[in-house]
Amino acid sequence: MRAKPLLTTVLAALVAVPAVLLTGAGTASAADPITLTSGFYVNPGSSPAAWVAAHPGDSRAAAINTNIAARPIARWFGTGSTGDQVASYVGAANSHDLLPVLVAYNIPGRDACGGQSAGGAGSVAAYKAWISTFAAAVADRPAIVVIEPDALGDFDCMTSARIADRLDMLGYATRMFQQKAPNTWAYLDAGNAGWTAPDSMAANLNAAGVHNVRGFAVNVSNYYSTSASESYAGAVNSALASRGGSAHFVVDTSRNGNGSNGVWCNPAGRKLGTPPQSGGGADALLWVKTPGNSDGQCGIAPTVPAGTFSPDLATRLINGT
Repeated sequence: MRAKPLLTTVLAALVAVPAVLLTGAGTASAADPITLTSGFYVNPGSSPAAWVAAHPGDSRAAAINTNIAARPIARWFGTGSTGDQVASYVGAANSHDLLPVLVAYNIPGRDACGGQSAGGAGSVAAYKAWISTFAAAVADRPAIVVIEPDALGDFDCMTSARIADRLDMLGYATRMFQQKAPNTWAYLDAGNAGWTAPDSMAANLNAAGVHNVRGFAVNVSNYYSTSASESYAGAVNSALASRGGSAHFVVDTSRNGNGSNGVWCNPAGRKLGTPPQSGGGADALLWVKTPGNSDGQCGIAPTVPAGTFSPDLATRLINGT
């Protein structure tokens, strides 16, 4: 697998903190969550924030707090996450007129070919119940949701029957957000510039119901530069257009400041990218992956499991080393 393994959900107490203001707005067919809010919500329970709180005397804490923990970072919801937790998180953001970014990451056979972040719901029926509850918990409050990172690029090791099940589940997910979360911009994950060919990804997105939602996300948990990611998204959109219409997209810029060196699992020499903002050639540039969370037991963090925060990884991203 040429994509990245992904982080685990951090379930923590929610409090309000200042958010980075948004810098523009797109236009949604129904409602635009960016113009309905006054900035992105900063997750006070993120893994870097929790580490900083637990290590106030560490010489790295101030830099990690300023450069990472204080930024708006998506919160991931997966196995064990409940509708009440989703509702609480979205409600905390909404109570301060701020826009939360969430990731739904619970599809059966998650990270099927990479294996570093394996897991997910136990069956198709269980997943459909879970994602329906997720969308209903967001309800009519403004939100951005990235749907199932890796799910549409991770077909190489799957049977045709499993692929058909996955497309069915993703199509169901898009319909749930369309029906139950009218003020949400939801994006199906579309891999990254170094993984699936644009025409193949467009076919997968089309089969998964991308036109039921706002669009697709690129570079989630990977390192490709913003320009490379936007070029890839443009190629995907050109291929989508030949199938009946293009879509909007967002880019994960959390760790793409130095671009990609072709390694997806904890490579050296990477750097934090542009902080979250709306616009920038996409609907938004987002920090979907939590900077400092390991991709797996590999690269420069061979003993750090996927999703575990490492202050060494975080510091390297701050310094670009």
